Amino acid sequence: MKTNLCERVSAARTFGGMQHRRPPKQRVPPLQLVTATVSDDRFEAIVKSSDDAIISKTLTGIITSWNPGAEAIFGYTESEMIGRPMLRLFPIERQDEEYYILEKILAGEHVSHFETVRIHKSGKPVHVSVSISPVRDKDGNVVGASKIARDITAQVELESAAEQFRALVSSSDDAIITKDINGVICSWNGAAQTIFGYTQEEMIGESMLRLFPVERIQEETFILGKILAGEKVDHFETVRIRKDGKQIHVSVTISPIRDRYGNVVGASKIARDITPLRQHQEKLEHIAHYDGLTDLPNRLLLTDRLRQAMALCKRGNQQLAVLYLDLDGFKQINDTHGHDVGDALLVALSRRMAGSLREADTLARIGGDEFVAVLMDINNAEKLKRIVGRILCACAEPVMIDGKRLEVTASIGVTTYPHDDADEDQLMRHADLAMYEAKQSGKNRFHIFDAFREAEGKSRHVYVRRLSEALERNELLLHYQPKINMKTNEVVGVEALIRWQHPDRGLLSPSAFLPLIDGHSINEELGVWVIGRALAQMATWRGQGIRMPVSVNLAPNQLQDELFPTILGNLLSRYPELDPADLELEVLETSAMQDIEAVSRVMQACRNLGVQFSIDDFGTGYSSLTYLKRLPAKTLKIDQSFVRDMLSDHEDLAIVCGVIGLATAFQRKVIAEGVESEAHGKKLMELGCELAQGYGISRPMPGPKLRQWLAAWNLNPAWI
Repeated sequence: MKTNLCERVSAARTFGGMQHRRPPKQRVPPLQLVTATVSDDRFEAIVKSSDDAIISKTLTGIITSWNPGAEAIFGYTESEMIGRPMLRLFPIERQDEEYYILEKILAGEHVSHFETVRIHKSGKPVHVSVSISPVRDKDGNVVGASKIARDITAQVELESAAEQFRALVSSSDDAIITKDINGVICSWNGAAQTIFGYTQEEMIGESMLRLFPVERIQEETFILGKILAGEKVDHFETVRIRKDGKQIHVSVTISPIRDRYGNVVGASKIARDITPLRQHQEKLEHIAHYDGLTDLPNRLLLTDRLRQAMALCKRGNQQLAVLYLDLDGFKQINDTHGHDVGDALLVALSRRMAGSLREADTLARIGGDEFVAVLMDINNAEKLKRIVGRILCACAEPVMIDGKRLEVTASIGVTTYPHDDADEDQLMRHADLAMYEAKQSGKNRFHIFDAFREAEGKSRHVYVRRLSEALERNELLLHYQPKINMKTNEVVGVEALIRWQHPDRGLLSPSAFLPLIDGHSINEELGVWVIGRALAQMATWRGQGIRMPVSVNLAPNQLQDELFPTILGNLLSRYPELDPADLELEVLETSAMQDIEAVSRVMQACRNLGVQFSIDDFGTGYSSLTYLKRLPAKTLKIDQSFVRDMLSDHEDLAIVCGVIGLATAFQRKVIAEGVESEAHGKKLMELGCELAQGYGISRPMPGPKLRQWLAAWNLNPAWI
């Protein structure tokens, strides 16, 4: 048992209620040698060869002998210490120890094996274990003291490190658990009790399987197999069971424990409760995939389900129908009775329509009073007409809201797959066209799309050819829209936006021609042209003393092209004066998720060149949000369709809040596009988004005009 010397000093100085005083100086007979049972030569040899410090001193604390072990431990030579007071080795705060020791020696007592601190010649503290015995003359009188000191600094430091480790384990917010190779728990810290609900007493000696849901028991076999192979299981996300029976999501890192021979004898497990994060993620995913008013699937989830339904039809030789539905007379009710009544009507009608469908069918709200239904297993025209008829009746039946009798009807456009052999977007577009035919024919009816009369293919061919000519004739150009930090008013970059200076139709925006060439290889050709032209403009600005980061939009298929990083590297090499980090590539969320493995590889190869990535139109995609972790993009861009209406539409506001929260969770920057007013800017900053672009800040402008715009902006920087 260690002796707490500070306590002993205190006890020695206060005894029987009286304060101890330092013993008065007294005349002490000269130190006389004690007759040893061994010869002087043998005794001297033992003292000199000892690794311990063997020291003698007078009753006044003056050193009279000093062996090589003392020199090794304390750094002083014999000549430096003989005749010097022992207090030379004492820290100031431990000086009272010497008086306590001398008092014990005068009483003829031994001071055995206490641990204390002394000072090395270098000034560093030395932890020692000390035993001190009185030295007597031939008459038995105490004439001095002998001291044996052992250096235990390494042991103390090791114990301190172990104590720090124990404190770290004890104070950790993560569960830290060890188990043997049979999965039996050996240690269990406080955080493990907090996370799983079991005390240390309840879990030590129990199997780790106690925490596993039945359907995940095989995971333990997998984990132990990895551990026995000497492998680490890093950040493994799974589900475990608390003592109260609730399931929790945990992120687990498991490492093998080896003995001194390198044999695996167990495993250490660090588990973090990520249940709140998963719940937040699930909430965000629900917001991203479901309509906030009716809780029906939105366009994003609809597109995904339609794609899956089309694949099932191909495998099973079946047929499906896509219905595009628009309510007749809804706008008048909304304008007359207000948005609250209009929303209540939409909720009531959506429930009716969903009730008229079968379990395998999907009904989605895609905006306003527009709905899309996907009907499975439509093997004949009569079945299709019966289901569509039920939907028409459900919409036409009056609805009572707040004592008001409200009546609307529906116009429905229908197309069938694979008779209409198009992709999911085209199918909805064809159903939309058919819906307009139904409205033109008198409303409260449906119209079936005739794929053979559709002439989109010819129109597409014409535009592809004409756009190729525009590239050759230099009819294309870039405009640049500034991005700012609304809090500091700093201009943080610009976005390059393509324009077509059409000889007959004037200046065309991208929406006038890019959708018509979607999926064609000319899209990738345009993407390379945009990057090259943007880099040239950046170099021009650099020559004018302006360093301006530029973001450009990538064509969807470029991220799946393994050659794209090489093409990009060649473009960057033409402008060695530019920092590649000033070029940001904007990736559409939907295109990034089509082949996550291929896209991630290409993006990483581009990141190795130094360029940055952002995910454009974020919130309009349909993929799992967990994929975001695998894309090396530092910025999320909130789509303008949500920003524009967020001040009046609670659904759009919820999506904006969700994207900002997601960016924060994944430690990404976030920028809002479509900021058209000061009110938009203030609201975004309240929500935690400081970066923005939009017409409220500046419209896109030709490259040469940016210098003039910057000068005016810097003169009057206040925007909000």
